[in-house]
Amino acid sequence: MRLRNKPWADDFIKENHHITELSPLSYKGSWKDLFVNHQPVHLEIGTGKGQFIANMAKQHPDINFIGMERVKNVIVGAIRKVDAADVRNVRLINENAKDLRDFFAQNEIDQIYLNFSDPWPKNRHEKRRLTFHTFLEQYEDILRPDGEIVLKTDNQKFFEYSLVSFSQYGMKFEEVTLDLHAAEDPLNVMTEYEEKFSEKGQRIYRCRVRFS
Repeated sequence: MRLRNKPWADDFIKENHHITELSPLSYKGSWKDLFVNHQPVHLEIGTGKGQFIANMAKQHPDINFIGMERVKNVIVGAIRKVDAADVRNVRLINENAKDLRDFFAQNEIDQIYLNFSDPWPKNRHEKRRLTFHTFLEQYEDILRPDGEIVLKTDNQKFFEYSLVSFSQYGMKFEEVTLDLHAAEDPLNVMTEYEEKFSEKGQRIYRCRVRFS
């Protein structure tokens, strides 16, 4: 579905600079200074409309959250969700995740969330999948040695592809769940997509992995 253009998005992002970091490149290696504390830093790649990150920040005030979303027409929704949640431990970045090393120093991130990432089903688009090995190389650089990647998706083929990709990279599986909602995890925080898909009876897959 094509997104409706929001010509006011640029101004809205700038007006909410207390939520959206306008100069993220300048904080490489010093994100904890921006948050003015030494709490762990978790990164969500593909924040979407922000329901997940806003609710996670509310549930975990002892963690700092960074949400990366490249689409301006989408990130404005995340700004509104974070603002409504009245949390101070979130910063959003309106950038593409293809060059994460430009934004984060080695071992700077404690956890990465990949929530309902675009599966890019065509073979010729494999390199765009966020679990392709070139992305895994970046995650390994910016994550702490004991850092974790948490992936959730409704797409079975993308989930299977990701499991193979993680395995071939030599990663350690902490969890593989084939029906997340049947497992009734009380700590699970849902995204907008997750709510929509689960209401239709679709399975939600989740895995947690670490670099060996």
